[in-house]
Amino acid sequence: MSNQILSTQDIHANVPPYRYNPSAWSQRIPICVLALVAALISVHLSLFQWGLIDSVYDPVFGDGSENVLKSDTATTMYGLLGIHDASLGVLAYLGDAILGFAGSTRRWQYRPWLVILFGIDVIPLGVVSVVLVLCQAFLVGSWCFLCLVTAAISLLLVYWAWDEVRVSLTYLWLIWKEHHDKRLLWDAFWGRRNERLDATAERLLSREVD
Repeated sequence: MSNQILSTQDIHANVPPYRYNPSAWSQRIPICVLALVAALISVHLSLFQWGLIDSVYDPVFGDGSENVLKSDTATTMYGLLGIHDASLGVLAYLGDAILGFAGSTRRWQYRPWLVILFGIDVIPLGVVSVVLVLCQAFLVGSWCFLCLVTAAISLLLVYWAWDEVRVSLTYLWLIWKEHHDKRLLWDAFWGRRNERLDATAERLLSREVD
């Protein structure tokens, strides 16, 4: 292997157009912590939807949360999916946390597939959260305090996760733009390394930051 292959001392490098490394632990740990908080909240909501507890914590809207969680809309979703929406939230937020903790601080290059999978879990969840909030407003006519909290967390997770997803996609796009080689792009997607891939990553890192 050529000595041009990057060493582990480079894994903390800042990645343009950002003045930081989107894969750094300082960027990912807050995402993981928030995702775990949202998962715990979703567990509470899920326990109520499954009938395992009798009430839902709601310091703002009173019985609004119970109206939302037991609404016709929620029942219809359960009939279509075979699982309550809060339970799906538990799985999705746990997925966010697990995928957020996985990989090194240069996973945008070494594990693009992982970063993209992370984005696929985080970003659609934010969209779904917005849709569910709209359902509360226009279909149910009641508000669920903890549901709104998890929706806000979802949108914050999208905001924090997007920069890393963008960097990985930019890296893959540069690979294709420079080489037009499907096999090389496939290798880059799975995090395989060679001189051409590392050279492209270095060119990305050498870009000027606006």
